[in-house]
Amino acid sequence: MKVLIATKNKGKIEGAKKALSNYFDNIEIEGIPVESDVSEQPVNDEIYKGAKNRVKNLKKYAQKNNIEADLFLSIESGITNLLGRWMITNIAVIEDKTDFESYGTSPSFPVPDKLVKDIIDTDLSQVMNKIFTKDDERHNKGGGIQLLTHDKISRIDLTEMAFIMALTKYINKNWN
Repeated sequence: MKVLIATKNKGKIEGAKKALSNYFDNIEIEGIPVESDVSEQPVNDEIYKGAKNRVKNLKKYAQKNNIEADLFLSIESGITNLLGRWMITNIAVIEDKTDFESYGTSPSFPVPDKLVKDIIDTDLSQVMNKIFTKDDERHNKGGGIQLLTHDKISRIDLTEMAFIMALTKYINKNWN
């Protein structure tokens, strides 16, 4: 199965591959960075829009470059208060070559009120750099969540969970 994912982030690619390997064999996944066409720090509805736009832009890139794929994946992280409290969440979007779309979210984690404005004005990564000091391992693999959970959950884990949730609709197409 040929899969394209809208990122070069190794942790996100690994999380997606782990999720897919629960349901499919012989997965070949290629990361291609494309634009989200939303704010640098997506807020509320922009999180889904960013993930959806990345899939759309990934498909355009694939078509333009004659790249065949079975699935097109994207994941967007953002800050939301749609449930009444500020949290960071990830939304994964999966589309196949027939444009069937499935989506899901990762577990979310709370954001202290005193950090919300800074996160929205800049982005979570910059705020995390101020709090924890910049760390390439955090950016490429474990993510800030690994620091916040004291090494219990990584970006790979969050990405895997979001894609498993997105796959529920895809692997159960007969329910739709």
